Amino acid sequence: MTDVQPGSINLHELPLPQLQAVRQQIEEELQVLTNSFAKLKQAQSKFSESIESLKSVTPGNQGKELLVPLTNSLYVPGILDDSSTVIVDVGTGYFSIEDATDYYQRKVDFVKGNLAKLEETVNQRNNQRKILLSVMEQKYLEQQQQKKPAE
Repeated sequence: MTDVQPGSINLHELPLPQLQAVRQQIEEELQVLTNSFAKLKQAQSKFSESIESLKSVTPGNQGKELLVPLTNSLYVPGILDDSSTVIVDVGTGYFSIEDATDYYQRKVDFVKGNLAKLEETVNQRNNQRKILLSVMEQKYLEQQQQKKPAE
């Protein structure tokens, strides 16, 4: 006998149409979770790229030409005047290179933690989906057995 937790649904008691509705709901939820996972990975990558970019802002590069981003796709030439502070796109504050690196590292760690939680949820939903599909297959086979004429 299978253990049914309080508040959970015994899938074996549901008719096939309801199981199909539950399957559809789980698959939609999995799609949303998978999309969220991809977006979080993209954000983590951007924060990591920011950390790498900060490594090139050194006193040795002071006075050298660089491209300054005005938008995601528009850059203008500039000269590195101060290699000790940068403006991080979270407001109008100035950050030292160390503070900016720390800020982006905290963001990477935060996103990493959320990714781990989301991955666990996706794995749980995938397991639920597998169990559901197994029960649906069993019910379908039972229906086919009942439809067979007695020989």
